[in-house]
Amino acid sequence: MLQRPRRNRRTEAIRNLVQETHLSPAHLVYPLFVIEGAGIKEEIKSLPGNYRLSLDNILQEIESCMELGLQSFILFPVVPESYKDKTATYSYHPDNFYLKAAQAIKQQFPECCLISDVAMDPYSSDGHDGLVEDGEIVNDKTLPILAKMAVAQAAAGFDFIGPSDMMDGRVRTIREALDENDFKETGILSYTAKYASAYYGPFRDALDSAPKAGDKKTYQMNPANKTEALLEATLDTEEGADMLMVKPALNYLDIIQSLKQASKLPIVCYHVSGECAMLIAACQNNWLEYEKAMPETLLSMRRAGADIIITYFAKDYAKLYIK
Repeated sequence: MLQRPRRNRRTEAIRNLVQETHLSPAHLVYPLFVIEGAGIKEEIKSLPGNYRLSLDNILQEIESCMELGLQSFILFPVVPESYKDKTATYSYHPDNFYLKAAQAIKQQFPECCLISDVAMDPYSSDGHDGLVEDGEIVNDKTLPILAKMAVAQAAAGFDFIGPSDMMDGRVRTIREALDENDFKETGILSYTAKYASAYYGPFRDALDSAPKAGDKKTYQMNPANKTEALLEATLDTEEGADMLMVKPALNYLDIIQSLKQASKLPIVCYHVSGECAMLIAACQNNWLEYEKAMPETLLSMRRAGADIIITYFAKDYAKLYIK
């Protein structure tokens, strides 16, 4: 045989030399859940190893991550029911603990990259990403609320605004609001292809943000659809997005690949809570070996075309990477 592919697999040095896909902590974003108060560290039962953290503990967590070379974080608020209303006014209130947390993080770690979440559901008494009127999630009336939220987050110091709501036209509305308020350097990481997935359960447990009625299928994408993701990517790009996200990741590797081939913008994927929880459960039952299965899982997303991966495994991967 003239062609023997195994020659390029013969030793570890050779395998490293011809490795096609590389993954470092610089490619990863670590999700963190911030809760009001002090001295709080509450484990999320459906997502073991992940916690609701008060600001003091968030700062300690970020410091330990930065020491590992992990320097990008996406922050989510655990909002008490008493702060919620139909129009999510707390989302841009000057005393919002989420905004204050961002300010403190950027003051202590100005070199980190901090990404926000823009959607009504953490702050809405209805639990939906958009404004609810007569049982319908209304699109256009939601946009000004999202714009106010985005401007408040930019003022707090977030590097990227992350609209996760899937309302039509929200990227343009947010971009215009940011520019009008002199936040031209603040980027937009758009949740471009966010699917109505069954894999968000642990995340909703973490934030207590499940819809009070109905579901999110009128605004999140149908898991059966692929071409629609390309349409969303085209619109978000035209409206001013700086990065495009696919969510979830593991069950949507084909969507990641399609967007990577179609777009010149960086492609982000969100390795969501349910996807991570499945692997954690398998490893806890000794069905899989965590230190082997976890990196292989993340590598599949990079191989599919993801430039950036948001994952609850980010810190664990960073620990393995520096070994």
